[in-house]
Amino acid sequence: MSGAVVTFYSYKGGVGRSFTLANIAVLLARWGHRVLCVDWDLEAPGLHDYFRPMMSADPTGGVVDLVDDFLADKTGPVDHTTRLTGVGTLDFLAAGRDDADYVGRVQRIDWARLYEAGFGDYLERCRTQWTAAYDFVLLDSRTGVSDIGGICTAHLPDRLVVLFTANVQSIRGAVGIAKLANAARDRMPYDRPQLTVLPLLSRFDSREEYDRSEQWRRICLEETRGLFGNWLDRQVSPEVMSRHLTLPYISYWSFGEQLPVRSESIPAADQISFALETAAALVAQNFDRTAVLAENRDAYVAAARTGNREFTHDVRVSTPRSTVDVATALIKELDMLGVRAELSLSGDRSLLTRTEDDTKHLCLVVDRTVSRWQSAEVELFLHRTVGQNRRVIPVLTAAAEPNALPGYVGNLRYLRLGPSRGPAEVARGLVDQLNGVTSLVDAEDVDLVGVLRKAVRALLRPRLWELVDEVVGGLLAAIGSGDGVRAAELAADLALVVRPRSAQGNDEGRVVVPPDTRTAIEWVVRVLEVRARDPGGAHHDGFPRE
Repeated sequence: MSGAVVTFYSYKGGVGRSFTLANIAVLLARWGHRVLCVDWDLEAPGLHDYFRPMMSADPTGGVVDLVDDFLADKTGPVDHTTRLTGVGTLDFLAAGRDDADYVGRVQRIDWARLYEAGFGDYLERCRTQWTAAYDFVLLDSRTGVSDIGGICTAHLPDRLVVLFTANVQSIRGAVGIAKLANAARDRMPYDRPQLTVLPLLSRFDSREEYDRSEQWRRICLEETRGLFGNWLDRQVSPEVMSRHLTLPYISYWSFGEQLPVRSESIPAADQISFALETAAALVAQNFDRTAVLAENRDAYVAAARTGNREFTHDVRVSTPRSTVDVATALIKELDMLGVRAELSLSGDRSLLTRTEDDTKHLCLVVDRTVSRWQSAEVELFLHRTVGQNRRVIPVLTAAAEPNALPGYVGNLRYLRLGPSRGPAEVARGLVDQLNGVTSLVDAEDVDLVGVLRKAVRALLRPRLWELVDEVVGGLLAAIGSGDGVRAAELAADLALVVRPRSAQGNDEGRVVVPPDTRTAIEWVVRVLEVRARDPGGAHHDGFPRE
C-alpha cells in the first residue's frame, strides 16, 4: 500500500506550521510509521532547526538539488535525504545545503520554465518513489500565494493541513488557498481526487479573555465550516471537531525551535503535546473514524499510537510467586507455539516506570484470588489499552473460583489449569484466543476431550458401552446446539460411567470399546477440536498451533 503526501500550509507566517509538522512527524515515527519530512519553504527554510538535535551531520543536499538533478537530465530522482536518530524511521529532505551558494541557487530557479520542460513529470516520479518508501510524506510549504505553494498544495499532496490563527487575514487566506488548490487539481494532467483539508486553529489562547476567545472560536468555525464536508463523519458536528483541532498557545514553547512531544511523553489535557497527539492521530488514520474521536479522544489517539506499532512481546504472563513455576512452564509452551512471551512477577516495579507497554496482551495467572499487585497491573494495562485491540486473558488455578473474582477479571473468558489441563493445553487455548478463535462449545471447567479419550481406553461391560453410546449421542447434540451446560452435564455422566472400578479378581465380561462406539467418540473429538472464528477475538495475523 502506497503512502500519503500531507502538506502543511499557512497563509501567514508565525502560526507554528513548521513546529506542528516537526512534532507530528516525531509522533508518527514513534508510532511505527515510516516518515519523510520535506522542507519546501525554500526562501525561508527552518525545519532543520527543529531536527538539529536528531542529526548526526548537516544535510548535504535537498529540494534545490532535485531541480539540479532534473536539469542535469539524471535518469531518476536521487536520494538527498538525511536519516534522523532517536525515533523510528524518520528521514528529512532539507531545502538544500546550508552554504553561501544556497540563496543564489534558489533565486535562479524559474518554476514556470521548469514545468514547461517537464519538471511536473519528474516530480511525479519523486512522489511515486517517496510514497513507495514511506507511509507519510510531510511537506512544509511556503506561506502566501506562490509557485512553490502551488506545488505543495495542488500538485503533490493527498491531504492538506491548513494552519491559521484567530485573525481574519489568516483564516480567509488559508481557506482561499484550499479552494484554489482544488480548482488547480482539476486542471492537472494527473489523476488526483478532491483534497481533504484539515483546518487547524493554532496558537489559540483561551485562558485569558474567555468571552473573546469563544467569540473568535465561532468566527473561525463559520469561516472554515466548508472544509469539513468531505471527511467528517455525518454524526459529528464541526463545532465538536473544531475544539479537537485547536493548538493552544503555551508561552514556554514559543522560544526557539523545540519538540515538546519528545519531553511530554504522557501529556495532560492542558499541554500542547496533547493537542499535537490529536492532530497526529487524525493524520495517522487518514482523517477517518472521526466519530470515535468525537466520542473518546483518548481511545482514538491510543488506536493510532499502536495501529502500526511492533510490540517486543505478544503476551506478558503475570503471576504471583506461588505459581511462578507454572507461569514459567506456560511461557516455555507459548515459545514453542511461536508466541513471544515474557514473565511479569508480582512486585516488579520496572513495569510502573515504562511510558508505554512493549507487550500486546496480558495473561493473568490467578491463584485463589487476584493479588493487589495484579489488580494494579491490570488497571495500568487497561489504562494504556483504551481503544486498542489488546486483551486480558485470565488463567485460573484449581484453587481460584471465578464467581469470587473481581468483575474486571471474573467476567472475562478464562482458561483453567487442572489435572488434565496443564501448561501445554492452556498455551494452546491461549493461542486460540489470540488468533480470535474459540471452541464450538464452552463447557466451563470440564475437559470434554480428555473425558472422551479416557472412554476410548476403558474396559466396560457391553451394557455400559450401550450407555456410553447414548451419552456420546447426546453430547454431540449438545455441542451442535452450543449448549455448554448440557455438554458439561453429559461429560460428567460419561466420566462416571468409564471411571476405573475394582476388578475384584478379574476383568471377566469386560470388553474394549466397540468399533462403532470408537468411531462415534472420535467424531465428537474432531468436532470439539474445530475452532470457530470469534467475532470479538483479537484477530492477530495468526500464531501457529503446532
